[in-house]
Amino acid sequence: MSKVAVVTGASRGIGREAAWALAEHGFTLLLAAEGTEAELTEATAECLVRGAPRAEWLLADLSQPGEAERMIAGTLAATGRIDVLVNNAGIRCRKPFGTFTREEFDRVVQVNLASAFFASQAALPAMRAQGGGRIIHVASQMASVASEENAVYGLTKAALVHLTKSMAFELARENIQVNAVSPGPIATQYNIDSYGRQPGKMEQMTARVPAGRFGTPREVAECIAFLATQEGGFMQGANLVVDGGYIIH
Repeated sequence: MSKVAVVTGASRGIGREAAWALAEHGFTLLLAAEGTEAELTEATAECLVRGAPRAEWLLADLSQPGEAERMIAGTLAATGRIDVLVNNAGIRCRKPFGTFTREEFDRVVQVNLASAFFASQAALPAMRAQGGGRIIHVASQMASVASEENAVYGLTKAALVHLTKSMAFELARENIQVNAVSPGPIATQYNIDSYGRQPGKMEQMTARVPAGRFGTPREVAECIAFLATQEGGFMQGANLVVDGGYIIH
């Protein structure tokens, strides 16, 4: 039986590319997202084209308590195991500090942090029973640097990096490997659209990247696939920053 991977936020962008990269390594895939059925259907079909022996999708609004656990329970009911959990789902709410509402704060924290926390907890018994597993959190360069109107987003990503370390410290002896990937400026459709609405913003951001360009979702996905497939699994609690050098200066 092939190994099973769950990818959240998998209908587009980094999550979709991560699912496709894992399909190329022969994983059975469960793609979860709040996106449309059409997007998930298309992404899942591509997983099969790329080599996944089986691929299914699930609509999951991870801003709602209990949805992460339901997602994991559904995967286990369908496949009987979870070998890799990629907690990629994330949202932004860009506003000046001092103007966030409680509802906005709670929604970003729930999707970006709480869903990863509780999905990981829900997957833990199965990983223990099968002798191990790998959990990969998709954080952000904003875990390490500040940016205007990103107070809540950065807070959740910094917490996700700390969660990675805490989980790795506790679970390493059980052959459960926990690491993070922190993308920097990546040419997702969200970023292209967002910066495109601000004249000169894309050029301004690109000038801050030593590599001189935005990264691609595939480049992040390849790092996720590496963590999911590396032999031995001696990396524990690491945070792989994929940002073209953005935070080194």
